[in-house]
Amino acid sequence: MKAIITGGGIIGLCSAYYLHQQGWDVTVLDKGDFKDNCSYGNLGMIVPSHFVPLAAPGIVSQGIRWMFSSKSPFYVKPSLNKQLVSWGLKFIKSATAANVAAAAAPLRDINLLSRSLYEELGQQPGFDFGLERKGIIMYYKTAAVEDEEAHLAATARSMGLEATVLDKAALQQLEPGVELNVLGGVHYKCDGHLYPNQLMQQLIADLIRKGVKLIPQEEVIDVRTANGKVKELITSGSDYKADVYIMAAGSWAPAVARLAGVNIPMMPGKGYSVTLDAPAVNLNIPAILCEARVALTPMRNKLRYGGTMEVAPVNDRINMNRVAGIVESVQQYFGNLPVKMPAQQDVWHGCRPCTPDGLPFIGFSKQYSNLLLAGGHAMMGLSLGPATGRLVAELASHKPTSMDITAFSLQRF
Repeated sequence: MKAIITGGGIIGLCSAYYLHQQGWDVTVLDKGDFKDNCSYGNLGMIVPSHFVPLAAPGIVSQGIRWMFSSKSPFYVKPSLNKQLVSWGLKFIKSATAANVAAAAAPLRDINLLSRSLYEELGQQPGFDFGLERKGIIMYYKTAAVEDEEAHLAATARSMGLEATVLDKAALQQLEPGVELNVLGGVHYKCDGHLYPNQLMQQLIADLIRKGVKLIPQEEVIDVRTANGKVKELITSGSDYKADVYIMAAGSWAPAVARLAGVNIPMMPGKGYSVTLDAPAVNLNIPAILCEARVALTPMRNKLRYGGTMEVAPVNDRINMNRVAGIVESVQQYFGNLPVKMPAQQDVWHGCRPCTPDGLPFIGFSKQYSNLLLAGGHAMMGLSLGPATGRLVAELASHKPTSMDITAFSLQRF
């Protein structure tokens, strides 16, 4: 049985890994060179704690206020683009307490599944990607956010997750070398982190060793269909036929899907990151700055920090004002971390694929019985890579899935 995967990011490669494990002949097509996607520049966090989706109560009104600041962490660029307008209306409709409540258990479960699979993967020959289980700390500076985070921590504990509310003194014991300018924080010991660059390189090398075909510079330009099935993918260089087709092309997935007449409500959310080599002062534990929505992760002997969510059509522009907002936020929370305004060429940027309700799409297309979509993971693509890959392989092989994936159905919109 043959499988063709479009997209060479973490979702596509993990799908290839588990499909090969189940005996499939796998080919992965990438429009780039497998080295230029969100899987390389992200913050490397594995986050069962992230059971609240992006579409949550209050985000719409907050987002409107943020639109007037060039340094804000969340921004939707006004546009008459019909995909953006449609996505925005669905996002507003989804930003409810009921949506958050319904999303919590599925997001927790898929993150926990992925965490366990990362632990398995880290034990395999050829893999050593800096996996650590130190958790993450959600830092806050204001009493209002302290109340919100304490409530979320209580909810997390009721869901079986490890979450401890700490004052500044307790946090300082965990980070003795860092000057903390915070009120307190929540330590989610259920979380972990890794070094994405090494993970991706090792995953690619492992797939090549196993005979999985990774073909770069192959952009899909047409999809031929007949009798309720995808029959062939056409690229500028070749034609590809398979028994099952998996679309895992990240922010480019909607454009590929439209070639087959499939509409996927998904928009790119651009983010930025900067990586420091051997900083004089580093964190022990990954951090998220609650009010600023900025994240920092120690990776081997490096420190990576990043953030922002710019929802707009795919583009390669770097907004240095938003980068400045990230830098200033880090400086406000951590007094002595060596984080300064970087040169533009040192800023990584990538587009995260965002669904209107903050849940990924994992499942078969309604129109075509052999077309699977795996995408829309937003800021959790790295965290959810192995779980998504395992679920894709189970679906393709018509086996029971490792968890209930009803919440991720393509048919919910």
